[in-house]
Amino acid sequence: MDSLLCAADTALRTLFAKPHAMEASPAAPFAETALDPAQKRLSGALMRVNHVGEVCAQALYTAQAAVTRDAQLRRHLLEAAREETDHLAWTQQRLDALGARPSLLNPLWFAGAFALGVVAAKVSDRVSLGFVVETENQVAQHLQGHLARLPADDLASRAVVSRMKDDEERHAASARDAGAMALPAPARVMMKMAAKVMTTTAHYV
Repeated sequence: MDSLLCAADTALRTLFAKPHAMEASPAAPFAETALDPAQKRLSGALMRVNHVGEVCAQALYTAQAAVTRDAQLRRHLLEAAREETDHLAWTQQRLDALGARPSLLNPLWFAGAFALGVVAAKVSDRVSLGFVVETENQVAQHLQGHLARLPADDLASRAVVSRMKDDEERHAASARDAGAMALPAPARVMMKMAAKVMTTTAHYV
């Protein structure tokens, strides 16, 4: 029951409350630069996609932590979720600064990621960790692509994305060290296809 209440609390805070970061945003040292309308729209769209990724991360880690019976793994997952809360807050701050909005489909993205987290964790902790590794690897690749697309003058957004990429790679390495099982190729392909649908849709909606 406690796990379910915590999961419900996370869902409500993620979807309807303003996230608060424990660490200052990497964007803080950079003043906002004057972007032309097209550049501003692009930055806003890319940060909306990244914000969706952080909504999904909250759902995924919360679901896995709720299901596992391994107390050490639960602490590991909840600590990763706390770091992802920083990412959630940072991306929300960038959306606000760019005059952009979060995805209107965030409740759908949260529900889907939560369901996947539950399924993976129900199979085994090693599969659950393998899901973390593959997810974080794909997110890191995705963030690298955003660094190539973000306007060169949008230093604030670039700083946030760069830091997020480093953190996601560290989360993947930690999950690997904790005993993650490599997912089979079909599962990895399906995850990439689902991510493609999500990122393409969130770019606009």
